[in-house]
Amino acid sequence: MLYSLYEAQHTALQPMRYAAEFWRGWFGNPFSPFSYAPFARRVAASSELFLRVTQRYEKPAWRIDGAQQEVALDRPFCRLVHFRQPAPKAHKVLIVAPLSGHHATLLRDTVRAFLPEHDVWITDWVDARMVPLTAGPFHLADYVEYVQEWIRLLSPGLHVVSVCQPTVPVLAAIALMASRGEACAPLTMTMMGGPIDARRSPTAVNNLATRRPMSWFDRNLIHRVPPKYPGYMRNVYPGFLQHLGFVAMNPDRHLIAHWDYYNHLLQGDGGSAESHRRFYDEYNAVLDMPAEYYLDTVKTVFKEFALPRGRMLVRGELVRPQTIRDTALLTVEGELDDISGNGQTEAAHLLCLNIPRDRREHYVAPGVGHYGIFSGRRWRDTIFPRVRGFMRRHQSS
Repeated sequence: MLYSLYEAQHTALQPMRYAAEFWRGWFGNPFSPFSYAPFARRVAASSELFLRVTQRYEKPAWRIDGAQQEVALDRPFCRLVHFRQPAPKAHKVLIVAPLSGHHATLLRDTVRAFLPEHDVWITDWVDARMVPLTAGPFHLADYVEYVQEWIRLLSPGLHVVSVCQPTVPVLAAIALMASRGEACAPLTMTMMGGPIDARRSPTAVNNLATRRPMSWFDRNLIHRVPPKYPGYMRNVYPGFLQHLGFVAMNPDRHLIAHWDYYNHLLQGDGGSAESHRRFYDEYNAVLDMPAEYYLDTVKTVFKEFALPRGRMLVRGELVRPQTIRDTALLTVEGELDDISGNGQTEAAHLLCLNIPRDRREHYVAPGVGHYGIFSGRRWRDTIFPRVRGFMRRHQSS
C-alpha cells in the first residue's frame, strides 16, 4: 500500500512540476524578457530547487572514457559488466559493488582508478522492481553463489575487491570454495568498509538492527511492487524508503547543501551548482532490494553475527574462513566511517587465521568517512596506491 501511495503522490505532484518548469523557463532563460525582472533569479532558482527535490532520479551513466562497457554475464538480479579497453591489461580485478540502495555507478571513482593498469569487471545490480516475479526470489545465499560464479568465470589470476556490504558474501563465497578445494582461489581479496563483525564499534545502522525484531523490518520496510513495473507483486525494500534512511542519518547536512544550491543559483555560480547536481544525481538514484536478500542480511549479519561466530550457513554448508590459505587479504577502514564502524572489517583477519601473516594487511585511512574509502581525493591519493601495491606484491600466488 505504501508503495502505491508513493506512486500516487508523485503523480499528484505532476501539475506543480509542470508549473515549476514553466516558471524556470520564463524567468531563467536569458532569451526570455521576463529573465531581466528584479525577482527573476529568485523565481527561477525556487523553481529549479523544487524540481530537483521532487524529481525521480534514474540510474546515472558511468561517464568513463577510454573503455567500452559490455555485459559479460547477465543474470536476473545482476549483470557482470566488463570495461573493455583497446590495450589489454595484465591484472584482472573484480569489483563487487554493494547491493544496498545505490547503483553500482556510485563506484565510478573506484573503476577509474583501476582502469589504467587493470582489466576491470564490476557487478551491476538490477533494480528489483524491474525483475519479473517469475525470476524467483533472491536470497543472501544466491548472492554468495553469484560471487562464486563470477570468480570461476574470471579465474585464474584474479583480484577481488568488495566494497561495504558485499564483504560478508564475498568472504563466504571464497571460504566455501576453499573448503571444497576448488583450484580457482583469487590471488587477493580486498575488503573495504564492510560489516564482517558488526558487534565492533556499532553504528546507528547496527543499532537499528539489534533494537528491532525481525517482524518490525518485515512489517514496516517490505512492500509489494505496484502494477506499473515488470516486478509487479514482488516483495522489496523500496529505494525511496532507503533514501529516506540515508537522509535521516545527516538531515542538517542535506538541508544546508540544498540551501547552498539555491544561493549558488541566485548568485549565478554555475560551477558550484553543477557540482551539487552531479553529487545528488548519484546520491538520489536508488534501487529496490529483493526482500528476501534484505531480511537475510539483517538477520545473518546484524542480528545473529553468524559469520564471526562461526555459524553462517549457505544452503546448509558451514562457512569456514579458516580454510582460506592461498588468497592474500587486505582490509581497509575509514577513521570516520559512520556506517561500518572501526574494527568491523578488520575482524576478517581473526577469521582468516590460516592466511600467513605476511600475506595479510590492514589499513585505517585517517580523516576518511564511509564514501571516502572508495571515492574522492583521499581514495585516489592515499587508499588506492595501497590497494594497488598490495595486489602487485601478491600478483603470483
